[in-house]
Amino acid sequence: MAELRLEELSASNIVAANALSLKPGQEQFITPVSYSAAAAVNDPATTWQRVVTDGDDVVGFVMGSFDANAEHEEFTSILWRINVDADDQGRGIGTFAVQALADEARARGKARLFVIWEQGELGPEAFFVRSGFKPIGETQYGETIGALDL
Repeated sequence: MAELRLEELSASNIVAANALSLKPGQEQFITPVSYSAAAAVNDPATTWQRVVTDGDDVVGFVMGSFDANAEHEEFTSILWRINVDADDQGRGIGTFAVQALADEARARGKARLFVIWEQGELGPEAFFVRSGFKPIGETQYGETIGALDL
């Protein structure tokens, strides 16, 4: 594995980011209902989007948001989306991306980074817990709210 790097999402890498594949069954966990509801009012100026590259290859995508004016605490510093290509999962790419977003949150003076996930056998809960997120509550839709203390 070459050295992992972050690059801003741009016209030159968005096609590769959109082409990231998932393992069977993972697609149902990509966008919890809470994310879709919040996205309707999410300010693009507060969004932090990066691709993870390994050499010249895009192997992952991470999207966070930092919105001091968010109505709900969990949306003030949140991991909105993380995708790692199916063939590259298990290589530490997701952990790298979460750590980069946590570093950005810290640099912005945030004390916590949040994430929301849906329960399910093939869902992301084990990954988020391994990454240091602790379940702290539920959304109105029954999804888990996790927090990573920074």
